[in-house]
Amino acid sequence: MQLIGKGEVMALNYQLDQGFGGGARLGMIVLSTDETIENEARSIMAGRDVSLLHARIPAQPDVTPQSLAMMAQDMPQTAALLPQGMKAIAYACTSGATIIGPEKVQALVREHHPGVPVSNPISAVIAALGALNARRIGFVSPYVASVNAPMRAYLAQNDIETLAETSFAQKDDWTVARITEASTRAAILEIGKSNRVDAVFVSCTNLRTFGVIDSVEAELGVPVISSNLALIWHLLKLGQVEAKGWGPGRLFEL
Repeated sequence: MQLIGKGEVMALNYQLDQGFGGGARLGMIVLSTDETIENEARSIMAGRDVSLLHARIPAQPDVTPQSLAMMAQDMPQTAALLPQGMKAIAYACTSGATIIGPEKVQALVREHHPGVPVSNPISAVIAALGALNARRIGFVSPYVASVNAPMRAYLAQNDIETLAETSFAQKDDWTVARITEASTRAAILEIGKSNRVDAVFVSCTNLRTFGVIDSVEAELGVPVISSNLALIWHLLKLGQVEAKGWGPGRLFEL
């Protein structure tokens, strides 16, 4: 070993690899008020050959169409916080993506990540329902009516018919993150059993679902798609990651 004098610095030899995870590098723009999606994503990706990196976008705790639209102004600078070289990036807000518009979300993210595939929950849900050949859905939401309506309309524009809707009617994102999975499970079963649906869609990235999806699918006999399930599945697909069997539910069996 070579000894060096005080104040001198010797450069050590080193090797490089692909970094943490070793595989696809995926980015996610998470709401500052969201306490759920990172934990549910971790339950799917932990120990896998993939790296998921997050950036937080300022969001109002009071969820209204007006507060959701405000996120557009912070989208480019939040996207810029993610490292370059992402295989795909997701904006993790179902209602926000609907209000701002998926095309605009993509354009704003690509200001700092040109050409990178961009997902969002409403587009991911449409892709997931298409993959499952489901066109008639039951809709479970934590939102107030003014937030639910644009989502139903956007789904209808994409040939997805909402046969029935139920909601916890909450504006406050802190409360949404604390709605129990048992409460959500009961809502899914109620709307799924009382209507002839092809699938049940559970909206909002802050609403927990991963612990109940398998059991409610078994009881209903139809797929259950949550915002987080669809978004993570779609992000992995855009990142060209083979993720069959990674997550709960029928979607990850495809």
